Amino acid sequence: MDGKMLARLAAVIFIAVAITATVIELTRKDEAPTSPSQRLVPPESDPLRESQRRCQQLGQKAAEDTECLRVWAKTRDRFLGRTRQPVSPSSSEWR
Repeated sequence: MDGKMLARLAAVIFIAVAITATVIELTRKDEAPTSPSQRLVPPESDPLRESQRRCQQLGQKAAEDTECLRVWAKTRDRFLGRTRQPVSPSSSEWR
């Protein structure tokens, strides 16, 4: 079997697999929720998210805005799962 024939055979097999996968995907039925408790509930308003949006709209000026810097620090702490602990000056390790 020469190279051209092998390439054609591979192309035909690839197209057949692609068509089969498409037909299977199109005929698949979506599962309905089993109970009404699984319905999505709209999230409550989050003041932190609203502050993030405000900072996003400020663009480059947000880097100089102290409120935005505070919002970003709080967002980072929430993402990392940290709680904010006050740092006392006597606990400094730079002595």
